[in-house]
Amino acid sequence: MGTTMKSGAWSSLFLAAVLTIPAQAVQAQATKYPERPIRFLVGFGAGGVNDLVARLVAGKLGPRLGQQVIVDNRAGGGGVLAHELLVNAAPDGYTMILASVTGLAMAPALRGKLSYDPIRDFSPAVQVVDAVTLFSAHPSSASKTLKDLVARAKRDPGVLVVGNPGSGSIGHLAFERFAKLAGIQVLGVPYKSGGLAATAALSGEVEHLAGVISSGAPHVRAGKLRGLGVTSAKRSAALPDVPSVAEQGYPGYEASGWLGIALPAKTPAAIVQRIHQETLAVMTQPDTRAFLEKNGLDYTMRNPEEFRAYIKAEVARWTQVIREAGIKAE
Repeated sequence: MGTTMKSGAWSSLFLAAVLTIPAQAVQAQATKYPERPIRFLVGFGAGGVNDLVARLVAGKLGPRLGQQVIVDNRAGGGGVLAHELLVNAAPDGYTMILASVTGLAMAPALRGKLSYDPIRDFSPAVQVVDAVTLFSAHPSSASKTLKDLVARAKRDPGVLVVGNPGSGSIGHLAFERFAKLAGIQVLGVPYKSGGLAATAALSGEVEHLAGVISSGAPHVRAGKLRGLGVTSAKRSAALPDVPSVAEQGYPGYEASGWLGIALPAKTPAAIVQRIHQETLAVMTQPDTRAFLEKNGLDYTMRNPEEFRAYIKAEVARWTQVIREAGIKAE
């Protein structure tokens, strides 16, 4: 004689079966992933640090995934345009972005209301590099050290000139944060790019420079600029003789132009983890590390959970710096 099951029990079993179908479908999708080329958004134009890193990663990641990873440069709004495109893409793993400190951590405070939330609307997969800022001076400058710069700025507030790659750039904001810690005021001069700012410093048009280390390091090594400090927590492998700002009396100071990979929110965890693992394999290759070091970039790997927590902390950090300095995007 068969067992009779009450209607409530049947309903529970039916509901449980229905709820497992989407999860099973998602897992099957992740297992087959990827089955077609992947779009890799970059929020800046060709030739810069962001593009350099994206093409390095894409060229090595594609063969590991068995599909092309196609770099798609979408410059605009300091990276905002590309991040907007990313959050509006399907969460299926076929669109990802080279997430940047400017697009995620700085843009909310610089530009006011955005169409995306830097925490809620992204699935961080992995942080890959730190593009730190270098504080430097023209060889003729009386600022032989960072301590000299601070002493001079305190004697003559608002007189010393510091060039940067643009209002709201990582170089600009890194120096703003340092100036607040040091209790100094300088005259910041924004340029339209890191290259133009470096040219101005090399010619003596500006006495000091706060720019991306990849632009300034070759000139420091050649004696055309004097390195005063790097904004990473420790010294950069690109300029091991230049002390960090932190070790020169400002413990805890750090200002990183970090880059990483993120996907749209709700991307299956298995796909996010696949991107993390394959990117980790790419970034730990000796030739990759050598390429990064040559270009003044520091290898930094954070897993999805660590990267999300770091982004959240960075949003809070840069919001405070930007609001206290009264900086708005141009």
